[in-house]
Amino acid sequence: MADIPHLLLVDDERSIREPLAQYLTKQGFRVTQAGDAEGARARLAAYAIDLIVLDIMMPGEDGLSLCRHIRETSDTPVILLTARAEETDRIVGLEMGADDYVVKPFSPRELAARIKVVLRRLAAGGVRQHAPESGSFAFAGWVLKSGERSLVDREGVSVPLSTGEYNLLHALVTRPRQVLTRDQLLDLTQGREAAAFDRAIDNQISRLRKKIETDPKNPEIIKTVWGGGYTLASEVTRL
Repeated sequence: MADIPHLLLVDDERSIREPLAQYLTKQGFRVTQAGDAEGARARLAAYAIDLIVLDIMMPGEDGLSLCRHIRETSDTPVILLTARAEETDRIVGLEMGADDYVVKPFSPRELAARIKVVLRRLAAGGVRQHAPESGSFAFAGWVLKSGERSLVDREGVSVPLSTGEYNLLHALVTRPRQVLTRDQLLDLTQGREAAAFDRAIDNQISRLRKKIETDPKNPEIIKTVWGGGYTLASEVTRL
């Protein structure tokens, strides 16, 4: 029994949750269900959960808030379910540390395949990567402070970064002038199967450029290497 992956399925729609739980059980998973964030928190406290399938749109505390809590308290992988067509929820979820997402309506077979990919990656040692908690990096007039997880300009003014932006910038400043593919950046910042999320990196790069580049449309610090990925095109000094 201990070898069977234990999933927590969180969705307020019983008509979706229960048939999906039955399908995943037939696929060889042990499935515990919750209909809201409060129930999910209780089950997370009671069971050793290997992966969480989490609906974003729920009454009361929504899935994004619960995802933030999960990521602050554990490294348990999260796959988000979203019915929204907008890209915003998916990108926010990834920045909060979600490992994957599936857009409703979805195929249960596709979800099962994505669950297996994430679990296989973790079993192979692909745990979520965290930046070191000490050290600072000076580059192009900026200083990224690892201990404080902050970015400051020449005047010492702090510029806010999301968790995803911080992890991405840390990956770049610790590998200056090295071309990093989107897959490599996803692996370094999220520690998960990367193939489906090239655009997540592109969005975070765009946001970083707006914060650190003089002209984001003609970047001089984070440059695109066509067909390759991205590189930090400046000298970096470890402080």
